[in-house]
Amino acid sequence: MLNHEITSLVGKHKRRRRVGRGSGSGHGKTCGRGHKGAGSRAGSTSITLLEGGQMPLFRRLPKRGFNNYDFAVRCEIVNISQLERFADGAEVGVEQLSSVGLINSTKSKIKILGMGDLTKKLQVTAHKFSKSAEHKIVASGGSAKII
Repeated sequence: MLNHEITSLVGKHKRRRRVGRGSGSGHGKTCGRGHKGAGSRAGSTSITLLEGGQMPLFRRLPKRGFNNYDFAVRCEIVNISQLERFADGAEVGVEQLSSVGLINSTKSKIKILGMGDLTKKLQVTAHKFSKSAEHKIVASGGSAKII
């Protein structure tokens, strides 16, 4: 066969291999599976990570890095500018923030950040405050209390 004779039709219809039909076929007796062992049995599969007696690749490579995802404390964030919607002198806590829609759940932890300005005197209770947020709340005459 030459290069110019190769088309998309060549190799399209491959004859299936008939095994176990005598030694003259070349696929008799053990049918190309070798002698005994798990590979000769029906339903055998090979695990690609096993490399015989050689040390597997995942054990040859060094362990690297650390992931803190499971231990990290996640907080919902509320900015000072979002607290302007509350009335002057109001007490702002987890329930009030949840009812207004600033946080998703009353069970979540809250951190107040200092983005924006606060002109009202509020009594804010949250799990965490940034330094700038706490300073702005106190400067406007309110109080910042940690739960």
